[in-house]
Amino acid sequence: MPLKNYQYNSILRRYDARRLESHRRLEERRRLLYEQLPELSEIDSEISRGSVECAKRSLRGEAGALEGLRARNEELSARKDAILREHGYPADYLEPEYHCPDCRDTGYMDGGKCHCFRQAVVDVLYAQSNVRRAVEEENFNTFSYRFYSDSYTDETTHQTPLANIQRVVASAKEFVANFDTLHENLLIYGNTGVGKTFLSNCIAGELLASGHTVIYLTAFQLFDILEHYKFDRSSSNSDQSYEETADRFSYILDCDLLIIDDLGTELTNAFISSQLYLCINERLLGQKSTIISTNLSFEQLKNTYSERIFSRITSSYTFLKIIGDDIRIQKKLSPPVS
Repeated sequence: MPLKNYQYNSILRRYDARRLESHRRLEERRRLLYEQLPELSEIDSEISRGSVECAKRSLRGEAGALEGLRARNEELSARKDAILREHGYPADYLEPEYHCPDCRDTGYMDGGKCHCFRQAVVDVLYAQSNVRRAVEEENFNTFSYRFYSDSYTDETTHQTPLANIQRVVASAKEFVANFDTLHENLLIYGNTGVGKTFLSNCIAGELLASGHTVIYLTAFQLFDILEHYKFDRSSSNSDQSYEETADRFSYILDCDLLIIDDLGTELTNAFISSQLYLCINERLLGQKSTIISTNLSFEQLKNTYSERIFSRITSSYTFLKIIGDDIRIQKKLSPPVS
């Protein structure tokens, strides 16, 4: 999908910088290792000479001589790996380290754009979502159960807040584990401040780390994009501006995971309902997973949106209710635990 030239070039420059940095780090590791273990330098030089000789003999059609050279190079490589292990280094210590091993930081693989390039486009088009920055702080490693009480039982779930959140987190982790096979959807609901957005970011972080494209949008941001997509085509806006809106719309339908946060905070009307149905239905048809978080109760959700939307959600989403007290207030009232 087209980007503005400066956006596309910015992404390519980022890949160039990653490869240069990877090469710089590799050369520094190699230099220090050669100083410590000179034998490795000698082995690498002999492997290099053998590879050149292989190429020359191949061009001359000397097939028989090639086998001996290849066997010698394999023997040298095995000796090199053994030396590295003997001194506590992994066998791939003298291999480049890539941000994305799949495409080796080129942005392309198997004749098309790599998943990391697609996410880079998403990051450009949805810069306002800041999902990558959010998941650095809000992830399963930083998730804390200390804000969920174990001293009372909720009437609706028949569990304590602590037992409930433990079950919810387990379901979220199962959602991640089965992401590529089950194409599930989640509705995370509960009162303000109980950790719905935090849990969504935990899931987003895991999926970003495993090479999936993720878009996080508040309900207001989502419907603003959908409104522009529907009405800007016939307005006086430039074709380039509409093209970018169309790109955003396409990624909303096609990304691996779409997170719609705070559903119900937007001004609901017939247009909003129709666009929400379009978004939910198209993603279900395309087997693309969606997470919706909302402060609305089950009954409020039913009364706020159309019967079609409610039917699609209840039949295709797993409901995860989070109970407890507002974590933001708890943080203000109690000092942090060291």
